Amino acid sequence: MIKDHESVDIFIGVDVGKSNHHAVAIDRAGKKLLDRALPQDEAKLRAIIKAVAGKGTVLLVVDQPSTIGALPVAVAQSEGIMVGYIPGLAMRRIADLHPGEAKTDARDAAIIAEAARSLPHTLRSIVLADEQAAELSMLCGFDDDLAKQATATSNRIRGLLTQIHPALERVIGPHLDHPAMVELLLKYPSPDKLRKAGQARVGTLLGKHAPRAGKRWTADVFTALGEQSVVVAGTGAAGIVLAQLAGMLKQLRGAREELLEQVEALVEAHPLHQVLTSMPAVGVRTAARIITEVAGKEFRSSGHLASYAGLAPVTWRSGTSIRGDHPSRKGNKTLKRAFFLSAFAALKDPLSRAYYDRKRAEGKRHNQALIALARRRCDVLFAMLRDGTFYEAPVAKAT
Repeated sequence: MIKDHESVDIFIGVDVGKSNHHAVAIDRAGKKLLDRALPQDEAKLRAIIKAVAGKGTVLLVVDQPSTIGALPVAVAQSEGIMVGYIPGLAMRRIADLHPGEAKTDARDAAIIAEAARSLPHTLRSIVLADEQAAELSMLCGFDDDLAKQATATSNRIRGLLTQIHPALERVIGPHLDHPAMVELLLKYPSPDKLRKAGQARVGTLLGKHAPRAGKRWTADVFTALGEQSVVVAGTGAAGIVLAQLAGMLKQLRGAREELLEQVEALVEAHPLHQVLTSMPAVGVRTAARIITEVAGKEFRSSGHLASYAGLAPVTWRSGTSIRGDHPSRKGNKTLKRAFFLSAFAALKDPLSRAYYDRKRAEGKRHNQALIALARRRCDVLFAMLRDGTFYEAPVAKAT
């Protein structure tokens, strides 16, 4: 919701694009004042915004506040005018109410401007970007990309091992997250090279990177090698590919470690760092995600925050045939994932584990109990952010 909406005289709707935007400006009576393309250029954007701003208080609304829409938002903010955005789902629903099926930039910009004028409840405000939050958002997004690439590479390695030597995959595959197995595939990427290296050399390599499990894994590797005598077609080429994939996986994980150091430094410098990390199972990555997705936004209640994160249950009722509450499929998926993974990690905390066990005893499945725990932690986090207080474990009441 945009504050001081009643004081706005001119509403500018901007349909953003990669190289060009389209803007439509209307006054409070709905009269069109501007309808033209806007280049992705600061000087020209600033000139057009200044020309319109001279006619009264201006509210600029975009359909994408980041990525390709970041420059218009930054220019508008630097000019001191109010900026908002309309969520994609609301935009699609409002567009269905307007006549015509054409999909043009001019039509979308006009719809955004009209929604800004007549449907203020559909808008979300955009505050001046917190530099730390902006940097965290970019770094976390890149970290997500690296994580996806690492998962895909790991799956590709397991797929190739399954194709040429299933028994070997059953030993190496489950431990690919350990650096020792990646180093093993880098140096001995095929069953033939493992046999030629011998158990002693393989044991030395694994023991160097995994002192505790190295001997056991070495024995398991050579036991698996003995279970298959035939050579599957393509094994030689697979060895070449496996070495390349292992190198990629090592590089991706190294990049994530370097990135984590930069993210940790930004999180520690943020004012919310101590508040967030005082809560059990809120680490660097979770705190970073909470900062990027929550900081700067206003939430009226814990239920509002839970709904935004997609953790609030949705009630389905229709007569007497359909009844019950179901998990929401909407909300901020990035924040929901952060809360969910944090709840999973919190199972080591006695209080969180007790709550989880209680939900399981009520008949809830594992994921349902975790979502319930995530919702409870969301409520606690809301109170912590609202009051600026650290986490305090509840004290059991005397019977």
